Amino acid sequence: MARKAGLIAWISPVVLTLWVGALWMTGITASVLFQNIADRQLAGLVAGKLFTIVSYIGIGSGLWLLIQRLAADGFSAFRQSLFWIILLMWILVLVGEFGIQPLLAQLKASALPNDVMQSVFASRFKTWHGIASVAYLVECVLGLWLVIKSS
Repeated sequence: MARKAGLIAWISPVVLTLWVGALWMTGITASVLFQNIADRQLAGLVAGKLFTIVSYIGIGSGLWLLIQRLAADGFSAFRQSLFWIILLMWILVLVGEFGIQPLLAQLKASALPNDVMQSVFASRFKTWHGIASVAYLVECVLGLWLVIKSS
């Protein structure tokens, strides 16, 4: 049984590192894509795929970390700032992937055959993209704080 507990204790830092590393690397990669690909639609398409992948990493990682905290600490997990930071990050992932991203996709689809930025939907798209960007940045900073705090 001790070996199983040791394995679980070893998995959680790896899961956290994967999640936070993926967040930061995807943010950096998206910036590089837009700086180096002249076709902004193509850069956006590739970046969107990367953000979707990192969202699913976050959904799985956040769920694992929350369950692990609850299993290890029971109800006292609710008194830990680490638990609440993980929960907030997990909620941000869910809102981004299942709330904001579908809205952005709908705006893009509504603008077809034009680029959304050349359509009447440009202002709404910019607003929601800005909200998504701020939420992502908050998630990245909270993740960095988690990594530092849990070391």
